Amino acid sequence: MIVRKLGTVDYLPTYDAMQAFTVSRQDDTPNELWLCEHPPVFTQGLAGQADHVLMPGSIPVIQTNRGGQVTFHGPGQVMAYPLVNLQRAGYYVKEYVYKLEESVIRTLAHFGVTGHRVAGAPGIYVRLDDPFGHAALTGPANPTDPFRGLGKISALGIKVSRHCTYHGAALNVAMDLEPFDRINPCGYAGLKTVDLSTIGVETTWDEAAQVLAQQLAARL
Repeated sequence: MIVRKLGTVDYLPTYDAMQAFTVSRQDDTPNELWLCEHPPVFTQGLAGQADHVLMPGSIPVIQTNRGGQVTFHGPGQVMAYPLVNLQRAGYYVKEYVYKLEESVIRTLAHFGVTGHRVAGAPGIYVRLDDPFGHAALTGPANPTDPFRGLGKISALGIKVSRHCTYHGAALNVAMDLEPFDRINPCGYAGLKTVDLSTIGVETTWDEAAQVLAQQLAARL
């Protein structure tokens, strides 16, 4: 897998480049992993509902063709865009999503943080009261609020075209989290969003990106 660190790049040209790469790739085109961060932007998934964008203010809202609802991208967040030929790799979309999530979980573990999956809600979550504890989630304490006591630290959104993936995963490292209050993150009203910094992990964007890249390359 070819890993490319793009630095800080605008969202829309990167989105266009992912689509162009996917359209033009051949059966033997090597898989790539693009790592970057974006200036502030809200992105809306195919299933996104306009009423989940509460107060965007001056931050642009861009409609995309990935799955999922609205989320925020900004400085201090690692964006990982795997461009993978699933047919050649020999696994299905569901397994691909699992590998993405597992890579984030292993990245968090590198920093001592325990990441959790929540059934039916793609992405990775941490316990707000004990992000470093190893106890497994046993199911929501309150079925009407499955995210009670949890914060989302990583969002996923993918597109598969001609058996090839683009879009990917976001890992919050050290960012201004206020824009998440302007939306219902991933379509969930009141869902708290956190980053490594707010739960007590001191690291750099470069280090987090490097660890995540290693985990993704090993699994994909």
